[in-house]
Amino acid sequence: MASLEEKILSLRQTLNDYNYQYHVLDQPTVPDAEYDRLMQELRTLEEQHPELVTSDSPTQRIGGAPLEGFKKVEHHVPMLSLANAFDKQDLLDFDRRVRDGLGVDQVDYVCELKIDGLAVSLRYQDGLFVQGATRGDGTTGEDITQNLRTIRSIPLKITDQSTIEVRGEAFMPQRSFLALNEARETRQEEPFANPRNAAAGSLRQLDPQIAAERHLDIFIYAVGEWQTGSLTTHSERLNYLRELGFKINPEWRQCTSIDQVIDFVESWVDRRADLSYDIDGIVIKVDRLDYQNQLKTTAKSPRWAIAYKFPAEEAVTKLKDVILSVGRTGAVTPTALLEPVKVAGTTVQRASLHNEDFIKEKDIRINDTVVIKKAGDIIPEVVRVIPEQRQGDEVLYRMPDHCPACGAELVRLEEEVALRCINPSCHAQLMEGLIHFVSRQAMNIDGLGEKVVAQLYEHKLVQDVADLYQLDRSELLKLERMGEKSVDNLLEAIDASKQNSLERLLFGLGIRFVGAKAAKTLAIAFDDMDKLKQATLDDLMAVNEIGHKMADSVVRYFQDEKVLKLMNRLKELGINMRYLGAKPEAASEASAFYNKTVVLTGKLEQLTRQEAKERIEALGGKVTGSVSKKTDILIAGAEAGSKLTKAEQLEITIWSEQQLVEALNQ
Repeated sequence: MASLEEKILSLRQTLNDYNYQYHVLDQPTVPDAEYDRLMQELRTLEEQHPELVTSDSPTQRIGGAPLEGFKKVEHHVPMLSLANAFDKQDLLDFDRRVRDGLGVDQVDYVCELKIDGLAVSLRYQDGLFVQGATRGDGTTGEDITQNLRTIRSIPLKITDQSTIEVRGEAFMPQRSFLALNEARETRQEEPFANPRNAAAGSLRQLDPQIAAERHLDIFIYAVGEWQTGSLTTHSERLNYLRELGFKINPEWRQCTSIDQVIDFVESWVDRRADLSYDIDGIVIKVDRLDYQNQLKTTAKSPRWAIAYKFPAEEAVTKLKDVILSVGRTGAVTPTALLEPVKVAGTTVQRASLHNEDFIKEKDIRINDTVVIKKAGDIIPEVVRVIPEQRQGDEVLYRMPDHCPACGAELVRLEEEVALRCINPSCHAQLMEGLIHFVSRQAMNIDGLGEKVVAQLYEHKLVQDVADLYQLDRSELLKLERMGEKSVDNLLEAIDASKQNSLERLLFGLGIRFVGAKAAKTLAIAFDDMDKLKQATLDDLMAVNEIGHKMADSVVRYFQDEKVLKLMNRLKELGINMRYLGAKPEAASEASAFYNKTVVLTGKLEQLTRQEAKERIEALGGKVTGSVSKKTDILIAGAEAGSKLTKAEQLEITIWSEQQLVEALNQ
């Protein structure tokens, strides 16, 4: 048996080496036929001796039955998005903010190509790839491990035995994209618009066999949870990750000044077309890790990094007509209907015209030849007209005096450019308000997409958000495409949303100027809905980050009799009206966590890891992802691994989960 085990191990190592040379280094050393022969030999031996099969075997990349759905994954270290730069001045401003924040005259940067794909995280424990996830909302993603295992440039095993979580961009190379669309067209299926959409769709397939057939690739560019503390710069990390077998984009550069950064950026504006994969910009990061820690992050993005976005691709087409839409706040927005034209990989038939003033300023007319672009390569907008191509049949466009949805007179409020419908019964506003209420950042009700909301509204099953909590099962079953299972799941999701914390409800109500962050700030400050309803303008403006415009909007909102009746209905229907999260103001020097650095490891049973993190931070603690000499407390849950061992070696205070809960409750 020993010689058989050695034979299997030898085959695995040889195949892994060939795979690395082909998919990571892009330097194949053997013909495909030889690789296939060795793979078949290994597969046969493992079938004959299943007790010798291990998860890191190259035969195990594709396997398992299709999933019924994706499980949620909490990121131990949030996957933040990056702030954007669009020109040279933005980069100079970024450099100035970095140097001012550090109090230094010069900073080294690392520039990397910004791959146009899907951000993912890969977790390794004891050297084995154990979990892969999407970015999601940055805090919670979806478990797509089975699909990521099919990407042959992702190593299933690495030599570093500590817990490591790396971040990368999964993408579809252009040759894979062309082959996929050719196959789809042969089957008379709709082709994908661009490689990014194709990659995202592939990684969200419930059957990993489909993901495998689409030949995705990945570049690793960062780390999340990390225990290798001897490295001091981002560039050292990139080199170390490459040594571990991860595929690192070779086109990165270390720069000693912002001028070198700008030169690097400008060199890629035209050269990006020569690559075999899509990029949409350059990412610039402060190289020194201690500088990154000193600069910290905002709620959304790190202060030590920025993404330069390439100038948007432009195209010329004909503006055929203008249509209007009414948003949930009553703003009436004009949209251009265009002759279809391809821009940045997708076919565009509509583009934003913003407002009446924009149309007049640009002198945009129906039947004009116009230049359009995608702002940030995402949202199509009309840039300008080409007046010299006018044929005489162009028509001036005038915004209407009445709402296109309900017929009420439109008004322009003071200091605003938008025309608004102020009819509270306008059905277009009600529809948009419902869609907003159930959205992910608001009440987050699974199964209530735009089409379902439209069905409910059209069949007069809902007229306001409170009606959602009084839906009748038998009525729902009469709707198109609403079977028993989907109806039960929907009702369960609606019922579960009753337990959401107050900030979700506040954001979902669509109070003007109150975004998700402000909703949480208000929820923390006033604790429950009754106190917020009674708050005066001065009470609201006393809250940090709440200005006069927002405060005035909140006061006016709760002075409306219809709003007060709605609040009473929601309360009677059992919707939670209190803030359930941790309160930062609770931190005091008496707290067991005040100014302490805490690490969480293992499985927690009484709290989720995110809940534990928020409560510790609310009491003045700092939660980090790795154990070092600076760690004050390690919280060890079930199945704690290498972090516990390292904490014991460093003689760090170790608590059980029960001790954590007791300290939090004191």
